Amino acid sequence: MIREIIYTSVFAREYRKLSDEIRTKAEKREKIFRKNPFDTRLKTHKLKGKLIGFWSFSIAQKYRVIFEFVDQRTVHFHSVGTHDVYQ
Repeated sequence: MIREIIYTSVFAREYRKLSDEIRTKAEKREKIFRKNPFDTRLKTHKLKGKLIGFWSFSIAQKYRVIFEFVDQRTVHFHSVGTHDVYQ
């Protein structure tokens, strides 16, 4: 179970730009994530290339959150958006 999520300023800025519909979905996914970051509904996976060490989970078909584990109970949310967040 995740105890603390730290939102970076980049994440906060990107989050504010999302539509209300996607923000609502993101909040529902975050609740699932807090209980179990590897719940199959999230499609959590490790990233490769320049984002090695980071992870991603799915909000909706085109939207993702990029995050990293600080420890077993704390994560940093770094970015949110379409697959463009991988670039």
